[in-house]
Amino acid sequence: MRFPRSPVAGQFPSRAGTPASRAPLVLALALILALTGLAGRGLAQEAPIRLKVAGGLAELSQYLRHEQPFWTRRVPELTGGRVRAEIAPFDRSGIRGQEMLQLMRLGVVPFGDVLLAVAAAEEPELNAIDLPVLNPDMAALRRTVELWRPRLESLLRERYGVELLAVYTYPAQVVFCRRPFSGLADLAGRRVRTSSVGQSELVGGLGGTPVVIPFAETVAAMRGGVVECAITGALSGNAVGLHEVATHISRLAISWGVSIFGANTAAWEALPEPIRGQLRAGLLELQEEIWQAAERETEDGLACNAGRPDCTEGRPGRMIVIEERWQDEARRLQLLRDVVLPGWVQRCGPDCAATWNRFIAPSLGLWTRAD
Repeated sequence: MRFPRSPVAGQFPSRAGTPASRAPLVLALALILALTGLAGRGLAQEAPIRLKVAGGLAELSQYLRHEQPFWTRRVPELTGGRVRAEIAPFDRSGIRGQEMLQLMRLGVVPFGDVLLAVAAAEEPELNAIDLPVLNPDMAALRRTVELWRPRLESLLRERYGVELLAVYTYPAQVVFCRRPFSGLADLAGRRVRTSSVGQSELVGGLGGTPVVIPFAETVAAMRGGVVECAITGALSGNAVGLHEVATHISRLAISWGVSIFGANTAAWEALPEPIRGQLRAGLLELQEEIWQAAERETEDGLACNAGRPDCTEGRPGRMIVIEERWQDEARRLQLLRDVVLPGWVQRCGPDCAATWNRFIAPSLGLWTRAD
């Protein structure tokens, strides 16, 4: 780079060309260039890392109240502005739930939320933690997830190249019915809306007729007599008006809707170690917030459908809440042993039976075998 000569220097040609007179100028220019280079490198180091995230289901509180604020507001705070994230719900991004794991394996989706019940259509072992009637309440679900998480981590890493970072859950899915019932046994002979293979096997094992119906069509199906009962979320069912067509609702959780949040391993390892530590710590906090919210929303859904004064989020109904009885607990365990676990093993294979017996059976006393 050439600089114009100073008018003052031009008046003293005999001195301007001497090394002694030029030394201060050279040193000054060198210092300026060095500082400029350091500043440029500093700016480059501080340039934000930008992440693209596929979140959970659009319009549900897990995404709107927890996932979206976490990535757009809390992550920049946690990382001192080093990380900026864009998040969109996967079902509004042109992504089918069944494709999420493969897209994450390929790195097309570097960070994403995977619904295990949906992914289990291709990989039944994934949904072992949320089999129908396995977890009748939140405490049971926490215990099962803790037992199965090591297996889930290794399965995702080995088969899909995905790093497990968090496990989320939606509120409990329970039974709504148009006429009185006192427990699971009373579903015999009734047509029941289901949303998964496992739920359909359960209803069939109870002597009912499973009918797979999209969530948005559930109220119309019940009003038109296509089904007499429906399995869905207590609060989400209230939101679409099930409390207006059903009369009874059971507290017993049939399933929950567990999802995992993970990252493509290469994308995760490309992040600086301090950033990975900050994200892991933040995601553990987010995980707990989502679990607590799921428990609150489950109770709020029951309160609203019953028209109790502690209803906060939903619309008050006049439904009767069926409390679990000891007979239902005995029936639940029998269904797990005789219907749910055998059906899952048949879909999943003998290795799944061995894995279940290793990780979960010793704690729950529910052993299975591959026939």
